[in-house]
Amino acid sequence: MAQAQTTKLDSGSRFPDIEFRLLDGSRLKLPAAWAGSWGTLLIYRGHW
Repeated sequence: MAQAQTTKLDSGSRFPDIEFRLLDGSRLKLPAAWAGSWGTLLIYRGHW
């Protein structure tokens, strides 16, 4: 799988701006949704 223009995050790195569309149609914007607190993002591929 090609990985063009990818950068790994390191300790202290700023999380990149990303937006997800949720099942109810609303949108979740990260890292804005975590402003002022810690957060964990778990991505499950679902099929190997």
